[in-house]
Amino acid sequence: MTSGVLEPKLVSLLWAGPDRSGEIADMHALLFPDAWDVASIAKILENPAATSFVAQIGTPKITVGFIIGQIAADEAEILSIGVAPELQRRGVGRMLVEGFVRAAQRAECGCVHLEVGADNDAAFALYRGLGFVEARRRKGYYQRPNGESVDALVLKLDI
Repeated sequence: MTSGVLEPKLVSLLWAGPDRSGEIADMHALLFPDAWDVASIAKILENPAATSFVAQIGTPKITVGFIIGQIAADEAEILSIGVAPELQRRGVGRMLVEGFVRAAQRAECGCVHLEVGADNDAAFALYRGLGFVEARRRKGYYQRPNGESVDALVLKLDI
């Protein structure tokens, strides 16, 4: 695929319930060394507070991204987000986060929280571009496969 942003009309965002756990788990395993399994994802998606989407493109539709979050009371939290490697930096992640933020706004949340590794420059740039700011830092929170400790940045978006 060529670089650049995908046209929004080419990407469909669909609510993700427990029936999507398998495809989300497959993508999670592709993207993260400490991937969540199908049962863990299904348990999150079964929770009434779960607010999650998959991004799909093509005919037939194939899943190219996901966002898993929860909305409770007046706050929302993004727990995990991922985009197929070949479509990263093409706007799919932005569409997923914007979709989640819209859901949080409809639920009358005051803010959205998420956490990202301080070494994940691409994700941090996406979140910063959407208006998220650093609320706090957890020193040495993540352990990378090479044994390196990385801070977790807790980000917040007031909506």
